[in-house]
Amino acid sequence: MKYQLKIIIGSTRPTRKGPIVADWFLKIAKQHPDFEVELLDLKEIDLPLMDEPNHPRVQKYTKAHTKKWSKTIDSADSFVIVTPEYNFGYPATLKNALDYLSVEWSDKPMGFVSYGGISGGTRAVQELKLPITALGMMPIPQAVNIPFFAQFINDNDVFEANETLEKSANVMLTKLQNWAKALKNMRENAGE
Repeated sequence: MKYQLKIIIGSTRPTRKGPIVADWFLKIAKQHPDFEVELLDLKEIDLPLMDEPNHPRVQKYTKAHTKKWSKTIDSADSFVIVTPEYNFGYPATLKNALDYLSVEWSDKPMGFVSYGGISGGTRAVQELKLPITALGMMPIPQAVNIPFFAQFINDNDVFEANETLEKSANVMLTKLQNWAKALKNMRENAGE
């Protein structure tokens, strides 16, 4: 059985490096045979600031962009967020994308690929765990943290990871697959 993995690029800045990091991670994820992978770029998805009149928990969406986002997220079994660290936190666009929905996120695992300076984006990940947990998701402890990430981007804007980053990506994906399987079984058996 294949599990649906959605990789979400959290940054929307014009000079962002998230797509470069995400492309590297996407190639690794596609090597895991238990995943069917889709890349979701929040810049392309372009959700406005939350504009739904009803609480997301009731799923009474009135906007086409919300209905499309709901369908995309609902179809997933697991997620990985690729995020930079902005002022010890994560991008507002990422919080907005999370807040649009509720039920669609629930009982699914979330992994993290973070990048930044000395902290490698770890403070952004710590901040993300609060809303992720509040949405009923399982933030897994295995992660890919990339300190001084610019050193891994070559002159052709290609991310060239070292062995440690490659290994951490594969360990995280293996754990994510284990959680995806367990939580999918739990979701499917909840109605019995």
